Amino acid sequence: MRSISIAPSLLSCNFLQLEKEIEKCNLSNIDVIHIDVMDGHFVPNITIGQMIVAAIKNVTSIPIDCHLMISNPDKYISDFVKAGADMISVHAEATHHLHRTLSNIKHHGVKAGVALNPITPLSFAYEAAEFCDFILLMSVNPGFGGQSFISSCLPKVKTLRHYLDSGAKTEGVDIEIDGGIKADNLREVIDAGANIIVSGSGLFEGDFATNVATFREIINRK
Repeated sequence: MRSISIAPSLLSCNFLQLEKEIEKCNLSNIDVIHIDVMDGHFVPNITIGQMIVAAIKNVTSIPIDCHLMISNPDKYISDFVKAGADMISVHAEATHHLHRTLSNIKHHGVKAGVALNPITPLSFAYEAAEFCDFILLMSVNPGFGGQSFISSCLPKVKTLRHYLDSGAKTEGVDIEIDGGIKADNLREVIDAGANIIVSGSGLFEGDFATNVATFREIINRK
């Protein structure tokens, strides 16, 4: 059975207390730290860059997943690798030569992923899958935290999982999902086939450790 990873999205954390927020992650049963990198161009928001990723890397041993919601991602891949990224995803909509970009990420020795906006056809994922370690399906329109889950994304997860599991070169590819994931819809996305679960407000709002424990309990249900 495919393991399920919990990946808190720092977009919803308290940036004035960033080191303490990372310490919460260190002390809780989480698997990945998800960092949304936004440039104010590809998406209508600006977040953090390589310097903050490097600072975070200094205070955690948890793998860091950098989701590059930026134009011209190729220009910055080596910088985020040097900063400490263990996983890097780029948007299919943001690069003209996706295969080359994914190969470049792998060349740097980190896991490579392609991200798709909710409206982007799965055919982009099919074409890129054998070059990926994971595929990130957005279940909100990217740019801001705290949005509501777009339920029409569930059939896309199911369809993609079936496609990946049916191919000899793609059966080991993970599906990451990001956007509006909370305790009340977590089981649905897992049953659909997602196995890297990104959640921001679903984990950081309220008591973080309690929320993580709730997620883990739902994940472990048969």
